[in-house]
Amino acid sequence: MEGIIENQVLQAAKAVEEQLDAEINRLDKMDDDDLEKLRERRMQAMKKSQAQRQEWMAKGHGVLGEIPSEKDFFDECKENKLVVCHFYKNTTFRCKILDSHLETLSRKHLETKFIKLDVEKAPFLTQRLRIKVIPTLALVIDGKTKDYIVGFTDLGNCDDFSTDMLEWRLGCGQVINYSGDLMNPPDSTKTGSKKPITFLGKQKKTIRGGDDDSDDSDFE
Repeated sequence: MEGIIENQVLQAAKAVEEQLDAEINRLDKMDDDDLEKLRERRMQAMKKSQAQRQEWMAKGHGVLGEIPSEKDFFDECKENKLVVCHFYKNTTFRCKILDSHLETLSRKHLETKFIKLDVEKAPFLTQRLRIKVIPTLALVIDGKTKDYIVGFTDLGNCDDFSTDMLEWRLGCGQVINYSGDLMNPPDSTKTGSKKPITFLGKQKKTIRGGDDDSDDSDFE
């Protein structure tokens, strides 16, 4: 067994070395014009990335913004490709827990607009989306609600889940650019087992309150 493992390690190292050699050879064969074109492409990519960041910031990305009404929700979803909306209630302490994580992620993922809306100011919208459990996150892509995070069930069903766990779950919903492993929740070692992933596809519109999260508020 040790011999097999050693051979696999050597093969992997050899493959990496071959890739590095190929890249070095490619760069060595470049003349000044090729290098200048490469630098120019990288410069243009950097300028484009910076312009995109500035556009996002101008639209209010980078913070968890409070919106005052249902109309603002529809406006935000029309103006932004990726939106995470926290439907919250001031009297629900778990909403404050969620806000703390969302504020951190809003600064990290400028590509996504993070907003929050008090359910007491949005009776029509919460009824239309069939939101029954607070907190609930609506994940909106191209103006359409594609997924929901209801309570903390998908986050390990505990109050002390990590920001990484919420980031992973948003990545599963494809509402942020996630670079980690979607098949392995970050907090899986905490519970001793890997939580089955049952929500990688589109969620149904109907939201049902979870009986295992008794502290969540039902505002119907």
